[in-house]
Amino acid sequence: MTQGKSSAAKGYLCVVIAALMWASSGTAGKALFDAGMSPFDLVQIRVTLASGILLLVFLLFSRDLLLLRPRDIPFFLFMGGVVMAVVTGSYLYTISKIQVAAAILIQYLAPIFVAIFAMLFWKERSTPLKISSLFLAFGGCFLVVGGYNLALLQMNLLGILGGLTSAITFAGYSLLGERAMHRYKPWTVLFYALAFSAVTWHVFYPPFTYIGAGYGSAQWGWIVYISIVGTILPFGLFFAGINHIRSTRASITATLEPIFAGFLAFILLGETLLFLQVVGGCMVILAIVLLQLQQEHDQLAPALIRTQKD
Repeated sequence: MTQGKSSAAKGYLCVVIAALMWASSGTAGKALFDAGMSPFDLVQIRVTLASGILLLVFLLFSRDLLLLRPRDIPFFLFMGGVVMAVVTGSYLYTISKIQVAAAILIQYLAPIFVAIFAMLFWKERSTPLKISSLFLAFGGCFLVVGGYNLALLQMNLLGILGGLTSAITFAGYSLLGERAMHRYKPWTVLFYALAFSAVTWHVFYPPFTYIGAGYGSAQWGWIVYISIVGTILPFGLFFAGINHIRSTRASITATLEPIFAGFLAFILLGETLLFLQVVGGCMVILAIVLLQLQQEHDQLAPALIRTQKD
């Protein structure tokens, strides 16, 4: 029991830190967009630089992480070259088309898609606590991003479709990542997802646009920050978290990202948090507590059954 609790705690901690890193990288992305970089340029260089850094680290310190069975190549081609490529591109495209608050809200429909898929197709047990946590996480996210103030009729249809695409593909990415980690370590899964995503972005988008773009040192600093702190570390931690707490719990816990983004904006930019936004943050935290209670119940039930039999 103690070992199970320790494993779950590690999983939640990994995902919480990942959410904080994703939130912090938003400021860097905003600075690059203000300087004239397009979202698709940023996506291309982000996945390319991130996969290149991982490749160098693996070659220097742990080459066994590069080992991949030939029969699994099609799986990673789909996971990275299709799913992750669409996730990274559609989210930034959505931000460029509609309000950032709306983009974040639509993106965080992903936990609902993850839970529904897992319960329908992977036979993951549906419980009142799990369903309640889903609605609490989504409702809390809605309040934190100020969804109640959105001018819905003014939103761009393509932007909304882009956000839904991002949410669905992120859900698929989480589930595929969980399955891949039955055979490979989290960092191996992340590397090949990023590498194949980079290939896609160089095939279907003008390749190597960043080489002659003439970015200054400050811009390259933001790019490196996004590639490491906004990509490699959080995605790696997210996968590590999935190893401990499953994709459903990890994706719901990741809804802390807009919570962190709101508090960072308050601290760094002076943006105030409204009462309903604070309430929303408490709802997301409550959702995570409910998930932890479910985890402990799932672990306790078999032990009680064994005790009764004895």
